[in-house]
Amino acid sequence: MSQSLSRRRFLLGSAAVAAPLLVPRFAFGANDRIAIASIGIGGRGGSHLGSMLGNGSVQVVAAVEPQGNKREAAKKRIEARYAAERDQGTYKGCQATSDFREVVCRDDLDAVIIASPEYWHALHTVGAVKNGKDVYCEKAMTLTVAQGRAVVDTVRRHGRVFQLGTQQRSGGNFRFACELARNGYLGKVHTVQVGVPGGRSLPNVEPSQPPPDLDYDMWLGPAPETPYNKMKCSYNWYFIYDYCIGWIQSWGVHHVDIAQWGAPSLREGKVEVEGTATFPTDGLADTSITWDVTFTTPKGLKFNFTDNRKNPQGCRFIGDEGWVHVNRGGIKAEPASLLKTALKPSDERLYVSNNHHGNWLDCIRTRRDPVAAVEQGHSATVLTLVSDIATRLGRKLTWDWDTETFVGDPVVNRMLHRPMRAPWVL
Repeated sequence: MSQSLSRRRFLLGSAAVAAPLLVPRFAFGANDRIAIASIGIGGRGGSHLGSMLGNGSVQVVAAVEPQGNKREAAKKRIEARYAAERDQGTYKGCQATSDFREVVCRDDLDAVIIASPEYWHALHTVGAVKNGKDVYCEKAMTLTVAQGRAVVDTVRRHGRVFQLGTQQRSGGNFRFACELARNGYLGKVHTVQVGVPGGRSLPNVEPSQPPPDLDYDMWLGPAPETPYNKMKCSYNWYFIYDYCIGWIQSWGVHHVDIAQWGAPSLREGKVEVEGTATFPTDGLADTSITWDVTFTTPKGLKFNFTDNRKNPQGCRFIGDEGWVHVNRGGIKAEPASLLKTALKPSDERLYVSNNHHGNWLDCIRTRRDPVAAVEQGHSATVLTLVSDIATRLGRKLTWDWDTETFVGDPVVNRMLHRPMRAPWVL
């Protein structure tokens, strides 16, 4: 990971830039505080920041954000919070920058929370991990399959703790639904259905000059160089293909992850996939609005993934003796008595986490894998990426999990990676 810098020059040069801003680790005298930097201070990033500031085992030491007003607001928020905890009533020690490289090389930093847009996730994660930092990364994990494989390999090579922000894995209802499916309480599971919110279109907007407080070149990073407009450096990037695959990926990964948790054969062997989708015909958005994708495993398990105009929102496991449906609103089953099932000691039990941030922080101390570890994050993301590719091509494909390629289809396999804007490389 570099931008016209060798790794050694990147480490030394960035450290020199950051040195005047370094804060002594454990500045509050508590010798077990985890020093964290927040990368990306938008809606999700602001929520993560609030959780970290409310956690006495954590000290936030840096905020990385290319939009200056958000960056400075985060810095003030962090310093005001810690000032209120000190006897002196003041605190000046939060580094604020638009360039993550000035932060990830810090020796006094333990971990980062990444809440940047998807097209940045791989670079931010790999840069942090290669510098010895643990990572909490927002979903979806990466923009491409190749990026995801690079993240998995780098995390494992460097022995870092990685948690993906698929927080439903820390919900008891989701875990229970998956345990019912995996332990035969539904009979043989033959179908899994997932529904998530559909995408949207965006109007055309004329290019304009970036606002003075925005480092637009850093906002673009590895994405193609295109003119600034007033809509795209905000929530709308979710629906622009240069930056994200749309809701089929970024919302879809939540319930798709539960599908693979309860039916692990979805990520094994060679699976057939085909699907259709509707896309905007005009405007800035170019990701799917509606979709209907079906995977078929070698043993005949069907996985149907749609926007929730067809499948109800959530994840449903259907067996020959009953079904269970779970979403953030609750859990239901047929027969309803399934919800009173007492799992037996011999049943397979899934990883118990009741707090996604808390699980990650615990694992930083224990060095065990968290509930949404990097391999699970990658496979869930891959299922959404393969879904999108199938809808764009409109024909049946065969996905091979062992090689992470489409079988006998070199043209389609080119869609598994994207070039990065020079000089960024992974």
